[in-house]
Amino acid sequence: MKFLDESEGDDPILSVVNLIDVFLVVIAALLVTIAQNPLNPFTHQDVTIITNPGKPNMEIVSRQGEKIVRYQASGQVGSGDGIKAGVAYRMKDGSMVYVPETGAGGAAVPNHSATQAPSQPESPKP
Repeated sequence: MKFLDESEGDDPILSVVNLIDVFLVVIAALLVTIAQNPLNPFTHQDVTIITNPGKPNMEIVSRQGEKIVRYQASGQVGSGDGIKAGVAYRMKDGSMVYVPETGAGGAAVPNHSATQAPSQPESPKP
C-alpha cells in the first residue's frame, strides 16, 4: 500500500500544472494589452499619436484604415509659398475663432463661415 501513502508534494506533474497556470495568466495579460493598444490592427478607428510634442524629435504616427503613416520632425522650421487664408483669434475663455480672408471681389465672407470651438458662443470680431 505504498501507493496510497505517497505524498502529493513529491509529484512532479503538479509543478508543471502550476507553470501552465502562470503562462495562462501571462498570455491573458498580453492579450488585454494588445486589445488596448491604439494602433491595434483589429480596431476600425482612425488614430493619430503624437510623441514628444513641440520638441525637435517630435513624431506623428497616423493610422487611416489599414495604412499607417509616420512623420518625423527634422527640427528645422518649415517654409513654402502660399497666401494668407485668414486670421485666428484666441478669446478670453480660451476658445479659438478663425476668420477667413475677404473674397477676390472684395466681398467679406459671411459671418457663419467662421469656425469656433463647440459649445462656445460666437464673439464679436475685433
